[in-house]
Amino acid sequence: MHAWTSPDIPALPGHGAQVHLYDTLAGAPAPTRPEGPATLYVCGITPYDATHLGHANTYVGFDLLVRAWRDAGREVRYVQNVTDVDDPLLERATENGQDWRELADSQTDLFRSDMTALRVVAPDHYVGAVEAIPLVVEAVERMVAEGSAYRVALPEGAGGTEPELGDVYADLAADPLFGTGAGLEPEQMRRVFADNGGDPDRPGKHEPLDPLLWRRTRPGEPDWDGGSLGRGRPGWHIECACIALHHLGPVVEVQGGGRDLVFPHHEMSESHLRVLQHTPAPVLLHAHGGLVAYEGEKMSKSRGNLVLVSELVAGGADPMAVRLVLLAHHYRDSWEYTDADLAAATERLARWRQAMTGDGGPAAEDLLAEVRAALADDLDAPTALAAMDRWVDAALAPGAADVGGAELARRTVDALLGVAL
Repeated sequence: MHAWTSPDIPALPGHGAQVHLYDTLAGAPAPTRPEGPATLYVCGITPYDATHLGHANTYVGFDLLVRAWRDAGREVRYVQNVTDVDDPLLERATENGQDWRELADSQTDLFRSDMTALRVVAPDHYVGAVEAIPLVVEAVERMVAEGSAYRVALPEGAGGTEPELGDVYADLAADPLFGTGAGLEPEQMRRVFADNGGDPDRPGKHEPLDPLLWRRTRPGEPDWDGGSLGRGRPGWHIECACIALHHLGPVVEVQGGGRDLVFPHHEMSESHLRVLQHTPAPVLLHAHGGLVAYEGEKMSKSRGNLVLVSELVAGGADPMAVRLVLLAHHYRDSWEYTDADLAAATERLARWRQAMTGDGGPAAEDLLAEVRAALADDLDAPTALAAMDRWVDAALAPGAADVGGAELARRTVDALLGVAL
């Protein structure tokens, strides 16, 4: 699957500092590695309602990490998936009277155009669940052979010509570290699992939290060749584990996504990585973005309270103003969107562009240092925006110094914050 075209990133003098991120599992800031290749896996969309501001908040947040790492001189290997076959997608397609592939393709295309408009650097590998099915089949077959996965009998009518093969589930008893990262009691995990597509009450499972690895064919559902597993389709968590392992290798430096993925998705996908690699720490650092609310509730497809990037832009919003709406909030914070946010961002963007009308302006070396320091400190975009606001105030002040700093200021916010002026 192809991604989108990355924006050109202007060169800056010098280089940025080592990036520190808040590790969700540790509950404290932690340094990313100081040098060498950086590996990043960020969970992508399920393409049936793209791209609302909650999505954009996540991908713009981790875009700052990619930019800060590159500015620090690190080679970045970035992978993002697309869950282009899953129950919610199939259900929405049925509701719409639409072929599920047509829905997935159209919404993925919309997501690509939104990321282009927001000037998000594209991942090196943009991988759909469907194209990753051979990886999943190989991994699940190995787990079955090693005893870390098992089969569960199918309901009547499922399984096509091979109903005896059953659905395949991960045996979480094979991973003694499972559950150590979520910070939840067993009953809480069970409840959250059920609320996020899990099936704790499925008869035949060894334990309620054991997650689905391979779902056998059902009438009216798409299916693929699963080798010895029988025809079917992959579970959600194993999809990400296999894509990450294949494209990033044995160690993921940062696993990222929205806060709602901490459990069960990231807990379970990392468990799969541990089992597949027989290693205790396949992920070094876990970073999660905050959730965006609208009209008093978390923005979500199920509630229908979505503010779509494409609709804001179609309504006349400058994509850079939309990006500034997001950057005004720390990526880890949860917040509620209002029309006032876009109005404030539009005004900020206009002031920044006003200050760039000539080639003069005050010196910008301190601005560059401040923005770099802010991003190295857990991607603190609001502090970086405040530094730029101060430079703009100085540039627009009567009798302002004119030493040719505008070009460096422009390149700074472009390269590090992704805002084109």
